[in-house]
Parts: sequence; C-alpha cells; structure tokens
Amino acid sequence: MKNGIYIFLIIFGSQACGPQERVSKEVFDAVNKNMEVKKLSESEIIQEAMIWGDSISTEAQKQLISNLQKAIEEKGVAGAIGFCNVEALPILKTVSEKHGVTIRRASNRYRNPADQPDVDEAKILDAYEYNAENGLKNDPNIQKIEGGEVYLYTKAIVIPGAFCLSCHGDPDKDIDTKTLAEINSLYPSDKAKGHKVGDLRGMWSIKIPKKEVVGRL
Repeated sequence: MKNGIYIFLIIFGSQACGPQERVSKEVFDAVNKNMEVKKLSESEIIQEAMIWGDSISTEAQKQLISNLQKAIEEKGVAGAIGFCNVEALPILKTVSEKHGVTIRRASNRYRNPADQPDVDEAKILDAYEYNAENGLKNDPNIQKIEGGEVYLYTKAIVIPGAFCLSCHGDPDKDIDTKTLAEINSLYPSDKAKGHKVGDLRGMWSIKIPKKEVVGRL
C-alpha cells in the first residue's frame, strides 16, 4: 500500500506544477487501478487448485493413453512396454512445463522405480490404499506442503478395464509370454503385476505452486 501511495504522490506532483492544474480523471483512475489489490480467501485458492489439478491430471492421462494406444497399434502390447519405459516420463514433463507444476504418478506397487512415493505422497497413498481395502471411496485430495507455498493435489488411479490387465494383470492368465518377458527385462524390480479390474494402481501427484494458482484468479 505504501508503494501505491508513493506512486500516486509522484504522479500527482508531476501533474500539479501550478495552482490551476488538476490531475485528469484518466490519471486518477489509472492510479487507483494500480493500487487495487484483489483479496483472495484461502478456500478460494484451494478450490481453484482442486479444479486445476483435476484438469491437469485428466490432460496427462489422455496424453499417456492416446500415445500408448498408438504404440500398441504399431508395435503390439510387448512393443508398447518399451514406449512406456522411454516416453511416459517425458510426456509428463511436457505437461508439467506447460502448466508450471510438477506432475507424476506414484505407487507402492510401482513398475518404474521412479514412481516410488516421496514422504509427502506416501501418507496420502497409504490412506488411498486403506480406503480401497475397506471399500471406501477415494476422492481427490489436496494438502499444503513446503510451508504452505505449494499444494499437493492427488487423485487415485484405478485399473479401469481388461485392456490394462494385458500389462498389469495375472502373469499366468492375462499377460502373454512375450509381454511378460519384456516387462521382466526392462523392469526387473516390477511390482505392478497381479492386478484386477477396479484395483488401486496408484495415484496422480501434482505439486502446484500457490503463486501459480493465485495468478489464475
């Protein structure tokens, strides 16, 4: 507010060189506009972060699925495992950079070790797993981290249908021999097999700087 008053005085002084001169309405309005500060409540900021987080996670999922389906059409399921190994993380990085956030997938039953949850993610992922095991609904969640300067948006990832079981299902029934060999070759520490339709696969994790959310409002 002091800066705003100081600017006003400078402008006023530059316009009022003589006793007969007055500040124009345009200058007065411009100064007032610069001095206005939009006050946002914490609940408004969090609500916007939730909406934005859902939009970003949906965009990222569509990008991954569409590119994965294309890889399967061109190379088959076994060949698409290589696509996931090489291209999945760069796709998420592109989406992250586009929105000024950090987005990734986190899971305790990870395929790629890079998807292991960090300290902040682990607590929420444990809660999602508890809910899934006890038949409770897993709603999207948002938490403040890093002293409140960053919001961590999370959303459960569930195995939606039989299509996913060709890579994440029962090794003896759902995954063919060639695909299984490729998985074991690229991911020797794989923990992402043995799922059924409806299982919790992991969660989306999006770290959203508070300043980026405020800039949208």
